[in-house]
Amino acid sequence: MQKNRIVIAFSLIMLCCGLVNVTYAQGGWSLLKEGQKLNTVGAAVTFTMLSPDARSGAMGDVGVSSSPDANSMHWNPAKYAFIDSELGFAVNYTPWMRSLVNDINLAHVAGFKRLDKYSTFAASLTYFSLGDITFTSETGENLGIYRPNEFTIDGTYARKFSEKISGAVAGRFIYSNLTQGQDVGGASTHAGISVAADVAMYYTTPIDFNTMSGGSFNFGVNISNIGSKISYSDANTDRDFIPTNLRIGPSLTMDIDDYNRLTVMIDFNKLLIPTPPQYYLDSFNLDNEPVVKYGMDPNVSVVQGMLQSFYDAPGYVDELTGEQLLTPFREELRELQISAGLEYWYDKQFALRGGYFFEHATKGGRQYFTVGAGLKYNVFGLDFSYLIPIGQRNPLENTLRFSLLFDFDAFQDQNRRN
Repeated sequence: MQKNRIVIAFSLIMLCCGLVNVTYAQGGWSLLKEGQKLNTVGAAVTFTMLSPDARSGAMGDVGVSSSPDANSMHWNPAKYAFIDSELGFAVNYTPWMRSLVNDINLAHVAGFKRLDKYSTFAASLTYFSLGDITFTSETGENLGIYRPNEFTIDGTYARKFSEKISGAVAGRFIYSNLTQGQDVGGASTHAGISVAADVAMYYTTPIDFNTMSGGSFNFGVNISNIGSKISYSDANTDRDFIPTNLRIGPSLTMDIDDYNRLTVMIDFNKLLIPTPPQYYLDSFNLDNEPVVKYGMDPNVSVVQGMLQSFYDAPGYVDELTGEQLLTPFREELRELQISAGLEYWYDKQFALRGGYFFEHATKGGRQYFTVGAGLKYNVFGLDFSYLIPIGQRNPLENTLRFSLLFDFDAFQDQNRRN
């Protein structure tokens, strides 16, 4: 059925973005340049890793240790415990990959409510639409127009443990309907469903600068998407990992004077799922299945996959010469994604932002600059961001993100003044 072609086409689009990754297939790995082989870490429902808001999207996709706002669920839910407002929410929209198609988009809404001076509850909804797709049979018969889609529903409880440290646990329901129930080779398909959790920590402390008004140092850790594997067919016993991810990083805020504030921050990301090994074909294997030669078997449990993700990279050995062109340790380092961002505020009302995102060429190759701005006026704030790819044309170019944030404390204050 045409469903197979649609899923493959979607995967190829996501591969161009570095969002889903290629596992080993008989015939070898894709050659990048001499001495390098593509060996990316694959996962399903990678839309859960997309930056949903314009503020972090303008700073190279950083956010684990930035100051808390309504969109903290995606980056580090523990930040909610330190948010200043009692109640607020945000609406975010991203027209995705406009250089390729015009009907793929990502929408995200999030809100929070402070329960007391120590704890906060927050929830969010993320919806990813793949646009209208015409399904046809192998003979070309029109089966109808469908709109594959995916979404998550999240909830978290964040609590202060002290004046400087907070923690949070979040729950997530994941729904992925890519096949729209079409049969493939006589086997029925269904939507993929998974449940997951996040565990996060946030640290903040004030810093005094001799020549400035003050500042703060923040540090955040978030292990997200710790959850069950996902499948789209009962006939397929192989289930795919969801993108369990470790995000960690610091930020430094400097209050230059009463009107000017500058924040620098950096995030490190590491997928906590198995790296595809290097295989060889064993002529004595009756099933004619590839056998692991370098690396480790990726068909393991979720917990085992998280643990072995730190030491299971196969490296790369030239099959002809036997020369080791890449050690396993060096490949593990290549799996780190690095984001760096700057945020400048004037009078806590107008912001300018910039950032950079780096992913090694053998692990997806996403590299881009981002820029953006923000405006805060009493009740609401408005943010936007723009992505600038590095090198050759990239499906992510011309990506814009828009965010609208509402602060109900400011709304109540304004009503009292009136």
